Parts: sequence; C-alpha cells; structure tokens
Amino acid sequence: MKVLMVLTSHDKLGDTGNPTGFWLEELAAPYYVFEEAGYDITLASPRGGQPPLDPKSNEPDFQTDDTKRFEKDEAAQKALANTVRLSDVSVDDFDTVFYPGGHGPLWDLAESADSRSLIEGFIAADKAVALVCHAPGVLRHVKAADGRPIVDGRKVTGFSNTEEEAVGLTEVVPFLVEDELKSQGGVFSKGEDWGSYVVQDGLLITGQNPGSSADAAKRLVETVNAAS
Repeated sequence: MKVLMVLTSHDKLGDTGNPTGFWLEELAAPYYVFEEAGYDITLASPRGGQPPLDPKSNEPDFQTDDTKRFEKDEAAQKALANTVRLSDVSVDDFDTVFYPGGHGPLWDLAESADSRSLIEGFIAADKAVALVCHAPGVLRHVKAADGRPIVDGRKVTGFSNTEEEAVGLTEVVPFLVEDELKSQGGVFSKGEDWGSYVVQDGLLITGQNPGSSADAAKRLVETVNAAS
C-alpha cells in the first residue's frame, strides 16, 4: 500500500511574528503506524522540499517516543527534507492520504486548489482520507460530487474551540476549525480536550488533536486494508 502524507509549507503564525508549521507528533506517530503496517510513505507539501516545523512541537513537554524516534531516523529525516511538490502528486499513485496538522495548514492547505482537488480525487476514487487536529480545516472548500461541501451531513471532528482557546490563538488563526466544519454542515463532535478522539464517516476519518494522531492513522490502515 502507498500512503501520501501532506504537510504545510506555511511558517508564519498570523501577525504575531512567531513561527508555525506542522506539528511533529502528528507526523511522527502516523508515520510509524504506516511504516509498521508495511506501507510505502511519500511526504508532500505545497512548495516541496523541507516543510517548516512548529518549534513548539519539539519542546520537551510535547516530545513523545515517536517524535524522538523520528528525529533520529535518517531515512525519515531525508524524506522530510525532500517532500515532493503537491502539484506534482497524482491520486492514481496512492492508495490513501493522511494530513497531519499544526496551525500552518489553516493558511496554505485550506486555500490550496491542489489540495482541494487531491482530496476530491481520493474520495471520488473510493480511497480513504484522514486528517488530524487543525488539518480537518483543510476540508473547508472541498466539495462532494454533487457540489455540496464534503463535510455536509458527515460526522467529523477536529481541533476544538476550547483547545484553541487554551493555546491562546483564537484571535490569531484565520478561522476556527470547529466553527468552520459546523458552518459547512458537518456533524461535529469532540472528546475531552487533548484526549484521543477519532471520528469516521465512510471514507472520511478525522482526529481531534495531536493525541489522536496514532489512532487516526490506525483507523485509516484498518479501512484501507479492509477495502483491499
């Protein structure tokens, strides 16, 4: 099986002057779920090359066994330094796609025509799509075959308003993931703040926060393997 992991290329946290990017645990934990499942992993980003890491995600309080393993993994680091450009990616070349979060995707991937058409292509081809934490916000412009928002009437989750408030960025982000999914007709639910919570509706899998990353990836593997 071949899995595409799509990372942000955006490195500025609004007008704060602070850096942002992808969240390390949300890449590392799924990466090893896929590797241990025997999947061939390709990393992509809008600009290609090295995507920006949110430096907060590599602070001691947020490090995990997976993040430490990833930091020491030469093959993983090489793949991260050489992500393929998103515009060069074809749905036909992959069995599934996973979007790690971090705040970066709210600025670039959420507005990316390449990302939008990619997700629409995976769904149209009956291939599962998973997004975690802030990445479900990337679905804001994605449409179903009938032209309705892809999340309209679907069960979804993502980084909650209370979690965004807890990190003090409610007024910084371009939109709140929870509010956006609801506004698009999504049937939004959430678990406890920071606890693992994953929702699946058909081929669409969403996870609430960094702690949901591994479980979202496991659910994706189960779904892909069951369909093969």
